[in-house]
Amino acid sequence: MRLKRKILAVAFMLGFLGSIGARAQKDSYTPMPVESGFGAMDTSAPSGPPEEIIQHFAAKESEFRHALDNYVYRRSVKVQTMDDGKVDGEYQELDDVSFDSSGRRMEHVLFAPQNSLERVQMSPADFADIQQRLPFVLTSQDIAQYNVTYLGKQKVDELQTYVFDVEPKVMEKNKRYFKGRIWVDQTDLQIVVTSGKNVPDDTRKGHEDLSPPFTTYREQIDGKYWFPTYTKAEGVLHFQGCKGCLSNDVHIRQVVKYTDYKQFKSTVKIIYNGADITNNGQPQDGKSQEGKPAPAAGAAPTPPK
Repeated sequence: MRLKRKILAVAFMLGFLGSIGARAQKDSYTPMPVESGFGAMDTSAPSGPPEEIIQHFAAKESEFRHALDNYVYRRSVKVQTMDDGKVDGEYQELDDVSFDSSGRRMEHVLFAPQNSLERVQMSPADFADIQQRLPFVLTSQDIAQYNVTYLGKQKVDELQTYVFDVEPKVMEKNKRYFKGRIWVDQTDLQIVVTSGKNVPDDTRKGHEDLSPPFTTYREQIDGKYWFPTYTKAEGVLHFQGCKGCLSNDVHIRQVVKYTDYKQFKSTVKIIYNGADITNNGQPQDGKSQEGKPAPAAGAAPTPPK
C-alpha cells in the first residue's frame, strides 16, 4: 500500500494516530494469536527427522503447485481502510481466474465498484501479492531460499499438524519473500495454514510501499490437494516519509476468498492406439470413470469470521 498525500492546509494536527497493530515497515512478524480450534503446542521431537518432513512436504507442495496451475477458480478481493473501527474507504474486485485459448493464465473482472480508498492507493506489489504470494506455496525449488525451523506439533480443529517457522536466508533486491509460520498436515504433508508477512517492504521516503501481515487457510478441494480458500490480512501500516500528512498510520483490513475451483478442461485429446489417454485416461471433472463423485474433501481449519 502507498500513502496518498493529503496535506493539511492549516496548522499541523496534534500528533499522529498511535499504532494499534503490526508496524509493517519493520518487516516484523508476530505469530498468530491462539484462536479457537488451535490446540496447545507439543514441542516434543517428531517421529522422524524434521529435515525429512521438510523434504517430503516440499515435494508435495511441488505437486500441488503443478495441480493448481491446471485449475480455474473465482477470487474476490476486498481491501478496506478503518478509522475508529469503521470502514472509511474500500477497494473491491471479483475475478474469474482462468486460461486463454493458448493456455496462458488470465483474469476476467466480473465486478469492480468504484474504488473509494482515500488514504492509501493499491500498488503493483499489492496486486502481485494477491495474485502470487497470499496463496503461499513452498516447493522443493523454493525451499532452498528459506530457513525452515521445526517448532512442534499442534492440533488445528480436527487436523494434526507439524508447525514450522519460515524465514528467507537472503533477500535479493527487487524480490519478495514470505516470513512467518506454516502448519503442515501430518497425514497429507501439505500446508493447511499460513500466517506471516511478505517481505521486504519498501521503506524509502517518498516511495514507501507497505503491506499488512496475513493468514491464509486451505481446504481439501479435490480429495487430494489443499487449496487456498480464505485469506485475511490486517494491521496498521506506519508510513514515515510524509511530513505534514493528515495521518501517517493507516489501519488496513483485507479479505481474499477463493471459490469454485474446477480443473481446466483442455479441448485437445491425446489418442494412442485408438484410445483416449488424455490426462492418463482420467476425467477432469472431479468424477471417476464410472461417473461416481470423487471422495469428499477432508476436514479443514476453520477461518475466523
